[in-house]
Amino acid sequence: MITAVELGLIYAIMALGVYLTFRILDFPDLTVDGSFTTGAAVAAVGIVNGVNPWLATLLAFLAGMAAGAITGLLHTKGKIDGLLAGILTMIALYSINLRIMGKANTPLLGEDTLISPMRSAGILGSWTSIGIFFLVSLVLVAAVVWFLHTEMGMAMRATGDNQEMIRSFGVSTDNQKILGLALSNGLVGVSGAVVAQYQGFADVGMGIGVILIGLASVIVGQAILTQRYIWLAALAVVIGAVLYRLVIQLALVAGLEVNDMKLISAVLVVVALLLPKWKGFQKIVKTFKRTPAAVTESKEEVRTNA
Repeated sequence: MITAVELGLIYAIMALGVYLTFRILDFPDLTVDGSFTTGAAVAAVGIVNGVNPWLATLLAFLAGMAAGAITGLLHTKGKIDGLLAGILTMIALYSINLRIMGKANTPLLGEDTLISPMRSAGILGSWTSIGIFFLVSLVLVAAVVWFLHTEMGMAMRATGDNQEMIRSFGVSTDNQKILGLALSNGLVGVSGAVVAQYQGFADVGMGIGVILIGLASVIVGQAILTQRYIWLAALAVVIGAVLYRLVIQLALVAGLEVNDMKLISAVLVVVALLLPKWKGFQKIVKTFKRTPAAVTESKEEVRTNA
């Protein structure tokens, strides 16, 4: 379970990137499946060739940004549908990732990585490592929330809410989409880089289905917590990523096979999408959201009527 929480917190970085496109920009970006592997490939090849792990992770961020920017350019300047633009970039990245690694798998065994000090100290797989990963997640959440409250971030939020309105104020919605997609896939690339260093290898197929993990994290987390505040919505993404990994772990412990993980992910997303529409669930949420003052006021009204 501790390993599941650790992985959940690492994948939360990717989920924050998905949150930027899926919730903020309202853009269905499938580049994620490719840029996740790109980040892992760039970091792994860099580390194997003697590049400092921190610098290799930064290069993974820049590589992810480049992938996202390409999708943005195809959509905004090439006038290609957003969904199709993401698919095209994702398919192209498969070959690019093979070119970067030169083979289908790049091992990192025996190499110095960001995870090596934790493994050497014997704290990997403990509550201490969970605290470290959680702290990193909180820092990234704070960075995302801060950005979304800047002038540029608010313009990006407005682009996702109402393009025509924000365009009337002289804001370039094309630039906002390109920037949003670049930042989103940059975070996805960092997540891929950290996952590769955590598991000890980068594989060309490790990004398949990652978009589903991101969507599940966003939807599950925000089904539990409110989306009313940006900081709470971003924090919900982290919680959703951890819950997702825990559900997967529980399913495996229950006897399901590893090959069933994609099926479990799909079912989890379907449940998270349908549950808020169930009237019984809505009543439960409303009950928990009632404030003590509202309860007291309702009691006083009953007494008055009596």
